[in-house]
Formats: sequence, C-alpha cells, structure tokens
Amino acid sequence: MALPDKNDTKIVAIVGPKGGVGKTTISANLAIALSKLGKNVIAVDLDLGASNLHTLFGIRETKASLDDFVLNKITNLPDIVMNTDVNNLRIICGGNIPGIANLHYNKKLKLIRNLSQLKSDFVLLDLGAGASSNVVDFLIIAQDGVLVTTPEVPSLLNAYSFIKTLIFRRLALHFKQIEQKELIELLDKARDFESYPKLKTMEGLIEAVRSINVAAANSIRNFLTNYKPIVVVNRARSEKDADTGKVLQNLMNQYLSIKSSIILSVHEDTAVGIAVTKLKPVLLAAPRSLFAKDIEMIAQVLVR
Repeated sequence: MALPDKNDTKIVAIVGPKGGVGKTTISANLAIALSKLGKNVIAVDLDLGASNLHTLFGIRETKASLDDFVLNKITNLPDIVMNTDVNNLRIICGGNIPGIANLHYNKKLKLIRNLSQLKSDFVLLDLGAGASSNVVDFLIIAQDGVLVTTPEVPSLLNAYSFIKTLIFRRLALHFKQIEQKELIELLDKARDFESYPKLKTMEGLIEAVRSINVAAANSIRNFLTNYKPIVVVNRARSEKDADTGKVLQNLMNQYLSIKSSIILSVHEDTAVGIAVTKLKPVLLAAPRSLFAKDIEMIAQVLVR
C-alpha cells in the first residue's frame, strides 16, 4: 500500500485497542480542545458500521455520511463535511451500513487518499476498536497516533499488542514494497515467537533482517528511533492508575525497542457521564472539570 504524499494538514488518529475505553469521548473533546487553540479541525468518524461521534455533538440526523462516499453516491469527500456549533470545528459522520467496515482494498485506498487531501490544520480520525487491517492502515497515514487505554492490566496488554501489530504491518508493507519475499517470510516467523524464540524481540528480528538485507535493517532501526506513540491512560482514579502507563512503556522498550513514548492520563470524572446523557461534549458542558483540563493538555502536546 503506497502511502499518500503529506500536505500541511496534520492527521491524528485516535484508537482504542479494545472497545469501551472512552475513545470516542476523547476524540470529540480533543477536537474541541484543538479548535479552542485556534486550529481548524475536521473530526472524522471512521468507526465504520458503528458510528456515533456525531451524537456527542448533539447531531441527531445527518444529510450525508461516509457510507455515501464509500458507495460512490457522493464523489467528493469535502462534500460530506458538516459544520458544528463549535467554531473552527467540522465533522464527517461515519456510516452504519452492515459490512461497511470490511472495506475492499481499492475503496480503502481511495478513502485514505481523499482523507489525506482534506484541507484543515488538523484532521482527527476516530477509528474503530481493535487491530483489524483497516484500523491499522488508517493509523499508518497519521502523523500522530493516540492510543486510548485504561489502567487495568488486560487493557494495557491490548495496547501493547496493538502497537506490535502496527509495527509488523508497517514492516510488511515496506518489505513488500522493496520486493523482499525472504523478509516477509521472516516476519511471519517472528509472529510465532514460541517456535522462533530468537525473533521474540525487535532486536532479534533486526539482527535476522540484517543478515539478509542491511539497508532494510537500518530502515527498521530508523523507524523505531523516530516512532513516538502517544498513550492515554483514561479513567485514572489515582496516581497509581496514572502511572500504569509505565508498564506499557517498559514492554515497548524491552520487546519492541521503542525507547521514547508519550504517556498521558485522563482522570475519572463524573462530568463525563453527565455530559454524555445531555448529548453535549464535556469541554462545553463542564469546561473547568478535571477531564477537560486533561484533554486540553493532550491538545497542547499535539500542537507542539
């Protein structure tokens, strides 16, 4: 999959390795936080087949959605961009047609290409839960990826598995692009690290790749050096909860050779539930809440 050329728009993908971690709530409020910083923002609901981002903005009915674009009912993606009641913030509503999440490869490329050509300071992609190839590929086109997890150990492990899947997907695409079948086969072996224990860590994989293709090994090292995932530990109830992101950080360092990452936390806050029942974003319903302050901190990280 050839990645599109980058323009001045910064694409940020928000992903939850599993459902129920508060990903969409964070996406909606992060879009508002960026708009409050004077940035033009387009929030895109890419939770295909189960979209609900628009409801958090109090939008009950939509004239057009991604369904219409994917099914070729509408030719130009900008034609389905909707205004919201928030200054500088627009939205592309997702679809709810059964099966739409399983995009045909060519349709996915078309959507990726058009998303990359949207004109705005920020394009925020609210991705579906899980680590399907669609979710990972949409994350790959983003300059920043924000992984939302919760303090519980299973959720943290899901986040680690997602990051590993993302890295392997990027490597597979690269090896395919340089037509290195032997490296693709090596990557398949690394997925079965119980049978191939020397490939359990990224360091082991890099050394194995180096024995076949030095340039490819150097490109992996360069990618890992520059890759800095942003991990948000949501619903932190204590300082201990907020620090659980360090567990994930240690796993990434030990097994994936990712030396640098940004770990942030968002407080558990009753203001979130109250705002959701009102179909109103927290940053509008309770702008002084702990949740709002934490989201504004994430926005500051993204604009640096």
